[in-house]
Amino acid sequence: MANNLEKTIIDERTGWEYELIGNYYYPTGRIKRSGVLTPKDVSEDNDIEAENHPIRIWGQQHLRYIMRHRKILYTNLLTSGRLNGYLADLDKQAEDMFFRLVKQMAEREGVTEQLKVDKQMEWVARMNNIRSRVTELVNNDMIYI
Repeated sequence: MANNLEKTIIDERTGWEYELIGNYYYPTGRIKRSGVLTPKDVSEDNDIEAENHPIRIWGQQHLRYIMRHRKILYTNLLTSGRLNGYLADLDKQAEDMFFRLVKQMAEREGVTEQLKVDKQMEWVARMNNIRSRVTELVNNDMIYI
């Protein structure tokens, strides 16, 4: 008996991609938004700017976390159609927090542009240390909660 089902499909309503595994379609975790906002997208529950903001590394990490460890939250957001806006908003907040903290810590620790000119390798080492610490803070405060 031939299986004529498509390997992947995209739900037009939510933009989610599903992959055929056996006889069932499972969400892949990838969102394929068309870029066209419907009246449902423009509501009090969804922020238009959050919908247009791409989901980058912070949002993707949080998505993986809630899919594995907070399944009820993930299911509720997915079925209500608010997952993309939620992830985009979290991604933007985490990114803003990351850059703000890196700048503040660099200023506090004397990592300046002059140090970058005079001692490039020391500047790189100190900035990498700061970025590593800030990444851990953002992960603990926003991503893995």
